[in-house]
Amino acid sequence: MSTNAKESILAAARQAAQAHGYGGLNFRDVAAEVGIKAASIYHHFPSKADLGAAVARRYWEDTARDLDELLAETDDAESALRRYPWIFRRSLECGNRLCLCSFMSAEYDDLPDAVKTEVQAFAEVNVAWLGKALVAAKQVLPEHAEKRARAVFSAVSGAQLMARSRADISIFDELIDSYQNAGLLPAEAV
Repeated sequence: MSTNAKESILAAARQAAQAHGYGGLNFRDVAAEVGIKAASIYHHFPSKADLGAAVARRYWEDTARDLDELLAETDDAESALRRYPWIFRRSLECGNRLCLCSFMSAEYDDLPDAVKTEVQAFAEVNVAWLGKALVAAKQVLPEHAEKRARAVFSAVSGAQLMARSRADISIFDELIDSYQNAGLLPAEAV
């Protein structure tokens, strides 16, 4: 199986997991989406746990890259923090899907250990980036960065859950505005 087929499998599995979680991830549906036989997936991913871990790992690696690019593009930590919710909003824009690792976090007790590790890494990547950005933007002192970063991460991912449950992206936007008004996230410059 080619590298392109492996990438196609990961992309299809990501879409399935964002829509249905780990529990809804199955080789038959992924194979149908890619246009291959389900047995072909086993060449790269011997089990559902292997596929789930690979998808979650790729997801947090992509997110880490996106966060680094966000900071580099703005060259201003405060602007990057204002744009941070986009990381979650873009999933809602794509068929009212959830952030893959947020969805899998809700299934945490039923996840294989390898998948749990990757889901935890997603949260750690976000909290570390937020902590660094919050300090750089002079929003918090370094000793308070992790606590505030966890609050921001929880609030933004919670806003996504609320918006998805109503199939209304405007709820996400309203909640982000309220976080900015309350000072949890930097407000837009006037």
